[in-house]
Amino acid sequence: MEDTLKQYCKSLLGATDDFQGEWNANGFHVGGKIFAMLSTNEKGQKYITLKCNPAESEELQETYKDVIIPGYYMNKTHWITVYYESDLSVEFLHYLIGNSHQLIFRNLTKKLQNELRNDSII
Repeated sequence: MEDTLKQYCKSLLGATDDFQGEWNANGFHVGGKIFAMLSTNEKGQKYITLKCNPAESEELQETYKDVIIPGYYMNKTHWITVYYESDLSVEFLHYLIGNSHQLIFRNLTKKLQNELRNDSII
């Protein structure tokens, strides 16, 4: 599952990735801003941390208790952490990742958005 999520993150418009040593996490960025982090906690549980609309975040946390929680090391209002080795479908995880990417992308400057779009055409 981890490789599938990494590949999906990398496939999104303008996505870049790196390894965040201080967090022991794979970070995925668009326009230099992070939209996803894949890591493992001290219990060995694998998770992905994603940007999320606050209202949707509350609903997701209520619906998927103990699987979707406030974001580790991030603003708890705007980020969620998802334990992806659960019953969540790959399609649903892709939706959450895509949503996170879009939340970051649409807050980039129009100039940067256009540059990323043009780079993806080449």
